[in-house]
Amino acid sequence: MQRDLHDTMTNNLATSDLGTVALLLDVDGTLIDIGETPADVDVPADLLASLKRLIELTGGAVALVSGRPIADLDRLFAPLRLPAIGGHGAEMRVNGEQARHNAQPLPAALRERLADLAKLAPGIIIEDKGYSLALHYRAAPQEKERLSRHIAQGVAAFPEEPVEVLPGKAMLEVKRPSVSKGEGVRELMKHPPFRERKPIFIGDDVTDESVFAVLPALGGEGFSVGREFHDLAGIFASPSEVRRTLQRLAENGGRSPPEKRA
Repeated sequence: MQRDLHDTMTNNLATSDLGTVALLLDVDGTLIDIGETPADVDVPADLLASLKRLIELTGGAVALVSGRPIADLDRLFAPLRLPAIGGHGAEMRVNGEQARHNAQPLPAALRERLADLAKLAPGIIIEDKGYSLALHYRAAPQEKERLSRHIAQGVAAFPEEPVEVLPGKAMLEVKRPSVSKGEGVRELMKHPPFRERKPIFIGDDVTDESVFAVLPALGGEGFSVGREFHDLAGIFASPSEVRRTLQRLAENGGRSPPEKRA
């Protein structure tokens, strides 16, 4: 059942101590509201302030876990430059290092073939990340089935290329099957300052299922936004609720405020 987790998550982390946890945060649909296009989004100033303070309180153990490239995350969250898993696990950065690439790029010919549909169907947005290609149909939901057939035909024309289609919110992404957010999180948790901490992950979409799947083995907890997944600690109603909870954590230093006396 969906429920308000402001106090629940704050109290859970308060009992754990922010010095012992790692905050792993999906971006679109979790930290920020989904826009009409990948570029049409807003990162509120109060969210940046909360993240900056939480980085201090956790000793740097705050990471973004996103389908976006890390360069795009840096642009959105500037001036912050957070540890990050980008491209659904195709990239990773820890401790301010240059992003490390974990996937081979898709052939240009395959990406060009998949992008052709954008010329034929108004409203389809192409996001070419090099190592993957996302086709967004939020502005043209009637094109979903046509888009699926187009992707299947395009992929079939390159049988030697190992790829898979990852569905998301009004989006289909062609990527390498060897990378996932879950594998990215598993690798991230091997490195300081994340190592030997309890991972707390918040995500919202089927693209986050691989993270929820690895959390039990890592001793972590998962929270979602707006939908049920297996073995969740709880569900937030919206990204704004996630932002308010992070703000309270940042303001209280990971401890619940003292009760007021009459």
